[in-house]
Amino acid sequence: LNKVEKPNIIFIFADDLGWGDLSCYGNWQIKTPSIDKLASRGTLFTQFYVAGSVCSPSRSGIMSGQYPARNRIFGHISSESNNEKRKMPNALNPDLYMLTDMLKEVGYVTAHFGKWHLGNISPAEYGIDVYRVDRASKAEEDGRIDIWSPDARPTATKDIFDESIEFIKNQKEKPFYINAWLSDVHATLNPSEEQMQRVLDETGWQWPLKGVPYSSPEQVYFAAMLEMDKQIGIFLNKIENMGLSENTIIIFSSDNGPEEIMINNSRHSGLGSTGPLRGRKRSIYEGGVRVPFIVSWPGQIPENKVNNNSVVNGVDFFPTFAAIVGKDINELVDLDGEDMSDVWLGTDRKRKKALFWEWRYRVYGHPWNRSPMIAIRDGDYKLFTNPDKSRIELFNVVQDPAEMMNLETQEPAIVESLTKKALTWYSQLPESPIFKGAGRNDWNWPKSQ
Repeated sequence: LNKVEKPNIIFIFADDLGWGDLSCYGNWQIKTPSIDKLASRGTLFTQFYVAGSVCSPSRSGIMSGQYPARNRIFGHISSESNNEKRKMPNALNPDLYMLTDMLKEVGYVTAHFGKWHLGNISPAEYGIDVYRVDRASKAEEDGRIDIWSPDARPTATKDIFDESIEFIKNQKEKPFYINAWLSDVHATLNPSEEQMQRVLDETGWQWPLKGVPYSSPEQVYFAAMLEMDKQIGIFLNKIENMGLSENTIIIFSSDNGPEEIMINNSRHSGLGSTGPLRGRKRSIYEGGVRVPFIVSWPGQIPENKVNNNSVVNGVDFFPTFAAIVGKDINELVDLDGEDMSDVWLGTDRKRKKALFWEWRYRVYGHPWNRSPMIAIRDGDYKLFTNPDKSRIELFNVVQDPAEMMNLETQEPAIVESLTKKALTWYSQLPESPIFKGAGRNDWNWPKSQ
């Protein structure tokens, strides 16, 4: 690793894209050639997790290197009244030492384009030099970008990448770091007629069916996904044509699992895939927190490799990038992540640190997806429990990634050890209300009158 020549870094973060949505992760219904090509030029990880099962916690983990609940980011940052109800702040604490602060200190120009969802404070307070962000920030007017209105949705990904390219053109001297955080494929989706037709052209599906004048949720979802993939391809070609590919790390991932179709704004589109995994967005079963992760850096990161062995998390970004750019951060910040630079660069190894998640609100959808409130992944095992030790579930997620076979009665020593670790971690978190239905998967069974 040559630390003298600091690489440019581009982090493309999709929104609500499932582990099984991409063809390079096994999706057989639709092809994502641009993201597949990125995977062929780098390493694809099958055991990558984010730090939370919804947007703000996941993003907080990336930026701070700390578990989001430590900073009271228990769920998505919302209105002031909703935040107060959940004992959450209105923004991630800007006084924390951020990933972008660290990169600025070693000479990077930092930028953020697209979705923000870290609260109502300007990105400038987080070590970000140039930005265009969505409405959920107190950015001044010329720092805004519309990626959510119905009219903006068909071109939202393109608009984010156009801003990124303009920024790159202005970078002459310093290395740059870009968060290109997309709004696709988060609901409410509104593909153009041309984008909807592309799904039919590429799949051969026939709509409407026998004269029934309706599309399908899959067509809406895939239309947005194909457009996202297309724009990623155009963006990466521009990077290549600018001669920047060789010394640029490009990362692609998603902030959490796919949205549940019973949620109001996704009833027309909520059919993202978790592949073989159990759980969706909000759930801390695998499908809610295990997402795609592809990283490319020509000449440094192995090409066309699939890493099935190493467990990586979003909280690892901070220490990993610090190692890559040669910054000693040990005395500067208390991180939950682990330096995985050797793994990104080709080593297959087990991680040293356990991973933790918590979700204190309701999980929507099928009872099968409604996880307990606390989870720990340590080695090959993942254990779930509620704070009162109800619903203890243990899975070997290497042998059983679908989390179907509860080993609680077969592995009492592992259950005892991991339950203690999980509850100890949970007891150290700030207090916040537990909402009705949290950690429960019961059904309203018929009763005799």
